[in-house]
Order: sequence, then C-alpha cells, then structure tokens
Amino acid sequence: MFTFPLHKMREIIARGRADAAANGGFRNPYYGLRPGEGEKPGLWLVGDEGVYLLSNGILAEGQRALVCYADECNPSTNPDYWLYKRQHFGGDDGIDFIDAESLDALIKATRGCVQLRIVCLRNEMQIYVI
Repeated sequence: MFTFPLHKMREIIARGRADAAANGGFRNPYYGLRPGEGEKPGLWLVGDEGVYLLSNGILAEGQRALVCYADECNPSTNPDYWLYKRQHFGGDDGIDFIDAESLDALIKATRGCVQLRIVCLRNEMQIYVI
C-alpha cells in the first residue's frame, strides 16, 4: 500500500499538462512498445529507488519531472524503503500509468478526501481516496 497527499497528486497532473502543452504532448511509459497508450493526461506510479508518482508531460531539455514519493517508500525518510517496495511493488523496477480522468471522477465522487492510496496486488492495482 502506498499513500500520497492528494494535493501533491493534483500538482503532478497539472505539471504534466503544462509540460505537455509547452513541449508537444505526453511521454509514453512503455518505451515506444505500445504507441498511443498512456500518452494522455495522467501520472505514472514508478517503482525503482522507492515508489513515487511522476508527471508525464514531455519535458524541455534539462527539465526534471515533478515527483512525489509515497509516504511509506521514500528513501529520504524510511531506511527500510527497499524492503517495503519489494514487498508491496516487487523487486523489479516498473511503471504503471494512471489516467487523470479516472482520478478526477474518483475524487469528485468522494469529496473531502486528502490522500490517495494505491494498493498493488498480483494482477491488479486498487486506487482509493481517503
């Protein structure tokens, strides 16, 4: 289970949209293996050195994407982040795309929430707002 502040998730999506508008669209999370998939507003759940959300707009030369680490899996604040990542995300690196429209609908249906929670299971990902 990974928990993120909802306001940071919104900032990441807004930054991705701004980067896309300024730089020609959205990045493909599948390294070009699935053209057209994930090239729309949203965010990426990334597992590598910790687990974090990442903006997906195309970046200008030298620009860095906006990132927010999961409360439970931040290398700067949790010395056991790698064990937690391995248990809840897996030992390999990976990226999962989460569509902004779906997140917006979920948030509108559950007003007053302040956190996004993502649970990675063997064959699915569950997303909640708290």
